[in-house]
Amino acid sequence: MNINGKNLKSMLLLSFMLVLAACSKKDDPTPDFQEENLAPLSVEFDSIVGERTLAFDNTGSPYKNAAGEAFTVSRIQYFISNIKATTASGNTYTVKQDSSYFLIKGDDKATRFAKVRVPEGDYTNLTFTLGIDSLRSTMPIDKRKGVLDPAAGGGMEDGGMYWGWNSGYIFFKFEGNSNVISDDVNGDPTGKKQMKYHIGFFGGYSAPTLNNIKVINVDLRTAGIAKVRKDRQSNIHLFVDLMKVFNGKNAFKIAEKPNVMFDDFSAKIAANFQEMFRHDHTEN
Repeated sequence: MNINGKNLKSMLLLSFMLVLAACSKKDDPTPDFQEENLAPLSVEFDSIVGERTLAFDNTGSPYKNAAGEAFTVSRIQYFISNIKATTASGNTYTVKQDSSYFLIKGDDKATRFAKVRVPEGDYTNLTFTLGIDSLRSTMPIDKRKGVLDPAAGGGMEDGGMYWGWNSGYIFFKFEGNSNVISDDVNGDPTGKKQMKYHIGFFGGYSAPTLNNIKVINVDLRTAGIAKVRKDRQSNIHLFVDLMKVFNGKNAFKIAEKPNVMFDDFSAKIAANFQEMFRHDHTEN
């Protein structure tokens, strides 16, 4: 192959740029951990169902749980709060509470990112809460703004995430349909074959209740640590597998438990939450 001078210069320039880029990637020393030296970090909550992407009301291709029950999804919403990140050297930063409450809605891609600011550093571990802590749940209404506004989203039958009678939040709202649901009081008397899983309870205010708040811990070392710097946007991409609601360690059949809200079984579903979250990769 004949290479003229112009082509040779181009090849040399390209080689130089590739070497420079490789060196730049390697030359990325870990900055000193300083709490006032904040940089952007986002956590992406990407809903899936088993090995399939989430699609709403897909009656033509429903999902199937481990019991072989076919179902569709019509709504998924949940609260993420109290985000913490830990570096390889063991420094943990807790995002300021007023900046650490997010309502993730499966049908609204704008809400799938929890965007926070943490000190520059290399983070190997992420911790967050699924739910709303008791302190915030019992604060005066004027201290609960934005996604925590009890009036936000409409009533409980719509997008609302607050039980007025219980002065508490619905941490996790998962709704859909399945033909295995009976038409009597043990299923859905309306005949619409609806399933509803509204999981809440923070332990109680004036009287003790169940505590379904769950702390989720994610090890970032296998799929990629978060290199948080001021000059870039680091994003931790998590898959949230809704199938684990049914197929987690406390597996159950939709036909037997089509509606769970205020009973003790809600604790068993809440115990499945840890299994829902899987770290897929990190974008730095």
